[in-house]
Amino acid sequence: MPLDDATIALGRFAMGAAPGERAAIAADPRGWVAAQLSRPDLAPGLERFRSGADQVLLTLRAHRDKDQDAKTALRQDYLAEAAARTRAGALSATPVRERLVRFWSNHFTVSIQRPVVLPLAGAFEREAIRPHVTGRFLDMLRAVVRHPAMLLYLDNAQSIGPDSVTGQRRGKGLNENLAREVMELHTLGVDGGYTQADVEHLAGILTGWTIDPGGGGFRFAPRLHQPGDKALIGTILRDGGQAEGERALELLARHPATARMIATKLARHYVADDPPPAVVAALARRFMETDGDLHEVSRALVACDEAWADPLAKMRSPDDLLVAVLRAFAAAAEIEDKALVGGLRVMGQAPWSAPSPAGWPDRAEAWAAPEALMLRLEWARKLARMLVRRGGADWTAADPSPTVRTVAVGAQDRAEVLFLVLASREFQRR
Repeated sequence: MPLDDATIALGRFAMGAAPGERAAIAADPRGWVAAQLSRPDLAPGLERFRSGADQVLLTLRAHRDKDQDAKTALRQDYLAEAAARTRAGALSATPVRERLVRFWSNHFTVSIQRPVVLPLAGAFEREAIRPHVTGRFLDMLRAVVRHPAMLLYLDNAQSIGPDSVTGQRRGKGLNENLAREVMELHTLGVDGGYTQADVEHLAGILTGWTIDPGGGGFRFAPRLHQPGDKALIGTILRDGGQAEGERALELLARHPATARMIATKLARHYVADDPPPAVVAALARRFMETDGDLHEVSRALVACDEAWADPLAKMRSPDDLLVAVLRAFAAAAEIEDKALVGGLRVMGQAPWSAPSPAGWPDRAEAWAAPEALMLRLEWARKLARMLVRRGGADWTAADPSPTVRTVAVGAQDRAEVLFLVLASREFQRR
């Protein structure tokens, strides 16, 4: 295999190249990627953080008691886990899985734009996303919808069936946020053929899916559930409490429109901003053939020649860029938590802070606007100076192209040399 395939394997399917890694995998880059799909999740440093249920209880207690110290501690939890997650992308022995975690976490966005999500976002990714990135899509969808972070982010914890016991007593009604986003963003897609009536019916189906105030995790509350049979995308779901919701998620996860939507997003993330129709068709077909087996869908993606045909087709997001720096330069691992997360914030992508439930955009124009480019280049220049001060200025560790090497060799200032490497097309794209 040519070295370009190793570059694509490390940058596009993984999280960037560590020193010497391109040469190490050059003999079989596709095999290296495929093998990682079968390995267990090996994300170092994340096992020490609290569960989502525990964080819910701490959050409820802090707000109930108006405890500012507890609220500050929750914000510190976010900072620590956001930095640890960033480092995990660089230190993991399975960087291919780390990219899958980021893809699926963005697909099923929860955002700290809603402050209640701040202490829960990391737990959501650890509990609802990581275990399922090479499992069944339905299992991930179920874990996502049941997680307290999603129930709070999209308000389903407060959704009450108007004809339920509680709804009749309180005069409150449905919240459609979760139902709408599950159909529009998570499964069928905006052109998936559902109607406003389907949104309303799914909202009714999901009433009672809420948070246990005593334990912090998921519970089904029958007194909140909208009674009666309901129609969803042409199927009648009989009145059945929590079972209605389980059946609804199965219908959505196994729908051909869901297969097309997932295939399109995967092809956009891994192949090109404008996904090749043949790749989308192949991935959608494999999704349907395997009942949403994401391991098999990912293997089909790796097998597509189009995914290996155009080096540097994708622009790195700020998170991609920072993790690539961490992998390339050992001295970058010494960056403090606040500076790590602050760098991502400066470049416009603080962890788990997408501006809407649609998540971060996955096209170059989102990160290549003049102001965005200026901010990332300013960050790169400051980072280069810091690495030089810390003795980590070996610009060859990034394995730059011959063109970049020629320019860098002619430069006099060590920090400027490193900045030229970081600002190069080869480092800014994947």
